Amino acid sequence: MSTKYDESSFKVLRGLDPVRQRPGMYTTLDNPNHIIAEVVDNACDEALAGHAKNIVVTAHVDGSISISDDGRGIPVGIHPEEKKSVVEVAFTVLHSGGKFDKEGDGAYKFAGGLHGVGVAVTNALSTKVEVTVKRDGGEHFLRFIEGEAEAPLKKMSACDKSISGTMVRAWPNPKYFDAPNVNLNQLERALRSKAVLLPGATITLTYEKTGDIKSWTYPDGLRGYLAEALAESELATPILFQEKYAKDHGSFSNGEGGAWALAWSSEGSVVRESYVNLIPTLSGGTHEAGLRDGVFNAVRSFAELHGLLPKGIKLVPEDAFSRLSFVLSSKVLDPQFQGQTKNKLVSRDALRLISTMLKDPLELWLNDNTDAAKKIVELAIQQAQSRLKSAQKVEKKKGSSVAVLPGKLTDCSSSDTSRTELFLVEGDSAGGSAKQGRNKEFQAVLPLRGKVLNTFEVEKDRLFANNEVHDIAVAIGIDPHAPVDTVDMSTLRYDKIFIMADADVDGSHIATLLLTLFYTHFFRVVEAGHIYLAQPPLYRIDVPGMGKKQAHKIYALNEGELTSTQDKLRKDKYREGSWSVSRFKGLGEMSPEQLWDTTLNPDTRRSLRVISKVGGPGETMSKFTMLMSKQEAAARRSWIEYHGNEVMADI
Repeated sequence: MSTKYDESSFKVLRGLDPVRQRPGMYTTLDNPNHIIAEVVDNACDEALAGHAKNIVVTAHVDGSISISDDGRGIPVGIHPEEKKSVVEVAFTVLHSGGKFDKEGDGAYKFAGGLHGVGVAVTNALSTKVEVTVKRDGGEHFLRFIEGEAEAPLKKMSACDKSISGTMVRAWPNPKYFDAPNVNLNQLERALRSKAVLLPGATITLTYEKTGDIKSWTYPDGLRGYLAEALAESELATPILFQEKYAKDHGSFSNGEGGAWALAWSSEGSVVRESYVNLIPTLSGGTHEAGLRDGVFNAVRSFAELHGLLPKGIKLVPEDAFSRLSFVLSSKVLDPQFQGQTKNKLVSRDALRLISTMLKDPLELWLNDNTDAAKKIVELAIQQAQSRLKSAQKVEKKKGSSVAVLPGKLTDCSSSDTSRTELFLVEGDSAGGSAKQGRNKEFQAVLPLRGKVLNTFEVEKDRLFANNEVHDIAVAIGIDPHAPVDTVDMSTLRYDKIFIMADADVDGSHIATLLLTLFYTHFFRVVEAGHIYLAQPPLYRIDVPGMGKKQAHKIYALNEGELTSTQDKLRKDKYREGSWSVSRFKGLGEMSPEQLWDTTLNPDTRRSLRVISKVGGPGETMSKFTMLMSKQEAAARRSWIEYHGNEVMADI
């Protein structure tokens, strides 16, 4: 085994090679739909900016997909720095594009494509891409083979100067995807939802093989789409459509805000879809959290104003939200997504943005439509009563236990195990901040002193000799001594158990020891998906006010996020050095407010759910044995030596 590690071990990936080396960092690999969606998003951004009215997508017989629009067309001139056409730059240079400039007369103010890697990824993972641009009185053509331009952009013919637009045809490379072909049903659903969000635009899908043509245009926008989706549901309220955008607002940029369609149903399924700058966020995010917050505050305010709440009933956000169907279209100036696939919005300011924009208009509507508003409150009260009854049943079952909760545990007031959370916090200092910053209703804190015992090879009857392990077992309510097949999960006291350690090497060690404890002795808890790793930030960036933008704080999870955040500040015209960067040495350095905002708040925190079956239980146990067994020191050292440079490269 080679252990050589010197200057020659470092490689620099250029051009599109980073995408081909690690395609999973840039796109989903189950099928090529996302790389096609990148091209569709560019066409939709032209429509969003008011320059395109028609988008035509064609599924060709040979498996390729073409997307054309009647927008402005990609600029065809030579890029001043790259010395080749802008079209070629767009498809071959990562982090290039026309969507970074948000000030003044930028080409795109609100756009889904913000990272500058979209169509370059499409090109990198396709065997062939053809681009046709009509602009400035000419039709221009460029072909890429395996990501390389076959020849420079060429003007093929003249055309009327009033005609403009872009057509991209891509042949996805099957070697990068589990399924080689585009999922046409999925593509159809995506195109239909885009049409909903682009009133006045027409999106057409043509199936070349069958000759079928499907076209979507929604003059009623979100309201019409939600009405169609809920056609078989029994609605308790009429469908409400509202929109509000910031104008001369101190906290938000002009044009930021959203449009939403809301409807409450007494029974049947609920429909929930959200978008940010036309990008579908399948996993939701902070904009959905903002909608939930705004809806809850408006409904609760109406209920309290009219004295509708029965004695002993206290509404929580999920009560007002449980029977709500919605379609939310947000406009956010600089959205931050979780990963290049953009399935989840993580911009913390988006919560406050949507909540602020939605609450007042919804509250006015509720007071103007009291009959519908009372039905909404009635549904919320029914949900609250059902929740309380369920909690009472669980509490009665737990009452038979003789276990006394550990003194270090600061428990929550709620006994509703569908909402409760436990944070296992490294150190008393961080535990103190967590106790002050938490939501006392449903969040409990158990501080741990020092590093937990490595329990991988500890017999079950000796586990409770360690105080920390004893306290964890009693706090969560699960017996580690019981055989795996007979574990009674109904006694689990918390729905989510968070391992909250410092974002450093020692913190990672503590998290590993706790994961070992749970996987080895509380496997059913892991298997059921109750264990999470909190993701506290390592850096805080204090950004000064500039123009109408107020001073604010940005948190970065790691060095990579810090670098990208500072790059973004430079592009936003902040003066170099005007912002300050602080590095958290540990959770104990965070104030309760900072800890709540970054790590505790369910709406803005980032966390990783622990899944037990990646690679199968056998492979997982084999990895634990190699990493944690005292008998495997030699194998562990060899593994670290072999993979050490990879770990360093990822830091």
